[in-house]
Amino acid sequence: MIMLNPSDYNVALLAGGTSGEREISIASGQGAKKALEEAGFSVTWIDPASKDDMKKLIDGNFDVAFLCLHGKGGEDGTVQGMLELLGIPYTCSGVQASAIAMDKVKSKILYERAGIPTPQSETLTVDVPFDIEALKEKVGIPCVVKPATEGSALGVEIVNEASELEAAIERVFKIDETALVETFIKGTETTAGVLGNDDAEGMPIIEIVPMLGEFYDFESKYADGGSKHICPAPIDDRIAATIQDYAVRAHKALGCRGVSRSDFIIDESGKPWILETNTIPGMTATSLLPDAARAMGIEFPDLCIKLIEFALEE
Repeated sequence: MIMLNPSDYNVALLAGGTSGEREISIASGQGAKKALEEAGFSVTWIDPASKDDMKKLIDGNFDVAFLCLHGKGGEDGTVQGMLELLGIPYTCSGVQASAIAMDKVKSKILYERAGIPTPQSETLTVDVPFDIEALKEKVGIPCVVKPATEGSALGVEIVNEASELEAAIERVFKIDETALVETFIKGTETTAGVLGNDDAEGMPIIEIVPMLGEFYDFESKYADGGSKHICPAPIDDRIAATIQDYAVRAHKALGCRGVSRSDFIIDESGKPWILETNTIPGMTATSLLPDAARAMGIEFPDLCIKLIEFALEE
């Protein structure tokens, strides 16, 4: 790994953007900016929603871009492609991995190929009729309905009654052209970070306890007191090792680099099921990834240094 002196590097911190997760991205950016400055970097805030800021990015002399963008237009490969054209190294995954990980349908195909259990599902598109009875037969009730290309659990619903399924699908179609309907797995919600490129390693598992709703939805993620994080998770060592292995496999199968964070449900028999992979995890001081890093003895500023070192390896 490259060992760098932070004071030698001019960092463009990208946060904000135009997605439904703009406010969360700003919070991540504020947390990361403080940590980067504590580490000794020179940091310039760039909001891709601002043309003036984007001009600063193009005209500036930046050594690396630190990405704190979430959702469409930031985590889906679009900004990554622009940075490739500008010749600016950047943290987190490249264009292809970002685009695939943002698409839950494509991600599931790669999880299955990598031997990672993922819930039974059906993909629906807004302009194609679907058979509600066949759908219920395939995924069962309760089930989970979610947009295929949104993050932060935006639009995700647990459907407990068959009579509610069609309406839930229609609500998803208002925010995404593709809906994913999955078998509901009852169990313990966990998440596993991964650090590194070719030598990626799993981080300590975190158990997520939603305090406001029945699952880790948008409000539970970001409202004050919405969830409790337990790290390391109080689970059997064998299960923890399996989740770490699956998280690293997902990281490599999707082509991620630098960092990723995959979410899992451990069912009542102790079997972990992968739900999705985040290529730009939240970066506030109390976010899941910094929590896991602290459990490894890595403080937030040092985590930011590592992410930049990984970016400059490419």
